[in-house]
Amino acid sequence: MPSLTPQSVKAVLWSYDLNAINVQKDKKIIVSQVLNFGTEEAINWLFRQYGVTTVKKVAAAIPLFEWNKKSLSFWKIILSIDPQKRIV
Repeated sequence: MPSLTPQSVKAVLWSYDLNAINVQKDKKIIVSQVLNFGTEEAINWLFRQYGVTTVKKVAAAIPLFEWNKKSLSFWKIILSIDPQKRIV
C-alpha cells in the first residue's frame, strides 16, 4: 500500500497483507473496510482518494453480509444507497 495511505486506513485492513493491497485494484476491500470500521481520518482519506461518486458506487455493490449493521444504517442515509436491493 502506498506510503500516502494514513495509518488509520491501514488499521482497518488488519486482516490483509498491506504489501499486496493495491489502492485501485482493491478499492472494494478498502471502501468496505473503511466505511465499516474507519475513523474520521480514514473516511476523509477515502473520499479524497476515490471521490463521492466512486465510493457511493462501490458501497452500493457491497453485499449485505459484508456490512456492519450500524455502519450500513448510517451509510444508507449519507450515501443514499440500498444494498438490500442487491441479490447476494
